[in-house]
Amino acid sequence: MVFPIRVVLLFRVQKSKSDYGRFPTSIKGTFSGGAARPGRRGRRRSRRARACSCWHRVKVSRRRTAAAGRVALVLGLPDGIRACLFDMDGVLTETATVHARAWKSMFDDYLRQGDGDDFKPFTQDDYDEYVDGKPRYDGVKSFLSSRGIELPQGSSSDAPATETIDGLGNRKNELVLKIIHDEGVKPYPGSVRYVNAVREAGLHTACVSSSVNAGEVLEAAGIRDRFEKLVDGHVVEDQGLRGKPAPDTYLKAAEELGVSPAEAAVFEDALSGVQAGRAGNFGFVVGVDRVGQAEALEQHGADVVVKDLAELL
Repeated sequence: MVFPIRVVLLFRVQKSKSDYGRFPTSIKGTFSGGAARPGRRGRRRSRRARACSCWHRVKVSRRRTAAAGRVALVLGLPDGIRACLFDMDGVLTETATVHARAWKSMFDDYLRQGDGDDFKPFTQDDYDEYVDGKPRYDGVKSFLSSRGIELPQGSSSDAPATETIDGLGNRKNELVLKIIHDEGVKPYPGSVRYVNAVREAGLHTACVSSSVNAGEVLEAAGIRDRFEKLVDGHVVEDQGLRGKPAPDTYLKAAEELGVSPAEAAVFEDALSGVQAGRAGNFGFVVGVDRVGQAEALEQHGADVVVKDLAELL
């Protein structure tokens, strides 16, 4: 008599944590000359992560993309994400340091003239709290208000020497452009790798920046062609969008790509930026910690915090 035999094969999938590396560059040296504070890496705080104890420990997962109808690699993202919306300064390019230097130079010169012996310099905390990620004129007004200084708004055509909100903002922009012209622009290698992988997976990409110079910066960094859409300072001004922490610019980018907020992931290094991602009810918010503020990024709405986007690969 012949007996049927059932063969059962058991596979064990080895799951591994990401091999987090150190990221040496920090804008903290712009203010203090010291190294960045050590931050916690790769921490996830959302209910999505807690509900599943395994997805976030797998480096790469597979799903079928709605657009291409094929299996794609989704790198560190939950199912359902169809688009990635990237901030520029500090996420894609090393220009956060440039902006920090320009803000400090402009504000310190202005404060020194008015305060004399009582001069208190512009600090890292001031940068994080009042200007980082915000439209330029909003940043000027926010910081000056923190010091009890009121100036007329002026107009965007004010000369950099004009003592108005817009004049000081234009002075800062002039300094940024000079530094970029003299020193050039470098993209973060890990970010370039991640964006390339996202595009290969069939996901949509957009760059979202409050800077009117975003297009030129991306071109100078050699990565403009990686993004289907660009929502920059010109779009903000033309369409009257609110700056971060309002979600308007990211909502606009999602609309341009034809996806809902729930289908898009936001990548931000600024506290106001992760706030915008959370306020817009986006599907996933990634905080990029370049300056040792991992805990603050989590508290402001990041689902996951990494030192560099390559950690998600």
